[in-house]
Amino acid sequence: MTTRIPARFALCASQNRPALVAYTMAGDPDLATAQAILEALPGAGADIIELGMPFSDPMADGPGVQAAGQRALAAGQTMKKTLAMVEAFRKQDDETPIVLMGYYNPIYIFGVDAFLSAAKAAGVDGLIVVDLPPEEDAELCIPALRAGLNFIRLATPTTDEARLPAVLNNTSGFVYYVSMTGITGASIKNHAAVGEAVTRIKGHTDLPVVVGFGIKTADDAARMGRDSDGIAVGTAICNAVLGSLENGKATAGTVAAVTTLVAGLSSGVKRAKAAA
Repeated sequence: MTTRIPARFALCASQNRPALVAYTMAGDPDLATAQAILEALPGAGADIIELGMPFSDPMADGPGVQAAGQRALAAGQTMKKTLAMVEAFRKQDDETPIVLMGYYNPIYIFGVDAFLSAAKAAGVDGLIVVDLPPEEDAELCIPALRAGLNFIRLATPTTDEARLPAVLNNTSGFVYYVSMTGITGASIKNHAAVGEAVTRIKGHTDLPVVVGFGIKTADDAARMGRDSDGIAVGTAICNAVLGSLENGKATAGTVAAVTTLVAGLSSGVKRAKAAA
C-alpha cells in the first residue's frame, strides 16, 4: 500500500522533528470557510491533516470538537461535501496527507464500499474511526486496507500489554496514542507517563506514534514531541474557529485565527527534539 503518510513522517524525521498533525472539522463554520482553512493548513506548518467527519452523537469529542461538528451540520455539511473538500484540496496540494477522522455511523449510512471508493478517488490517505474496535476489523478496517487506505488505530492509557497486539494488528500509517482517559480538550496531567507509554508502544511496532488529546500550545507541542513521532491538535483549532466568529458566522479573521495558532504549534514541534 502506498499513501502519502510514510513519506511525510520520513521527511519530518529527516528534519529531526515530530510531525504536526492538525485536526479541522469539515464544514465548520460553513463550507467555504472550512475549505479555506483546509487549504491554508500546510502553509501554516501542518504536516498531516485530520479532517473531521461531522456526526451528531460523538462519543470521544469534548465540547470544543462537538460544537464544531454541530456548527458544520447546522450549515448543511454532508459526507459528500466532506469528500468534495478533499478533492478540491488535491487540485492544489498532492503531497500533504489527509486522514478522515470520526465515527462509523456516517460511513455505514453512506455505504462502506461506496465510501471507500469515493474517499480513495478524492485523495484521502487514511481513516481514524473512533468507535470500531479490532474485533470489528471485517466491518471497515480490512476493506479499507484493501482499498489502499491506511487504517489508524487508537491506543490509550488503559491499553495494556495483553490488549496492545490486537490494537496494533492491521494498523497502518501511524498509531494514535490518546494521552489521557476521557474526552478531547482536557489537560494532560502526567507528561512523563505519556512519554513512557509512547516508548512502550514503539517497542511493539515500527509505525510512527502520534500523541493527541490535551495539546494546546507550542510548549505542549514541544514537550509531547520529545518522545513521539508526531503530535495531534484538534480542540485548540476548533476553539480558534469559535473565538473568531460573530453571531455564529465566520469573519475576516477566522482563517487567520487558525493559521496563527498552527504556526505557533509548528514552532513548538521544531524545537521538540532539541529540548529532549
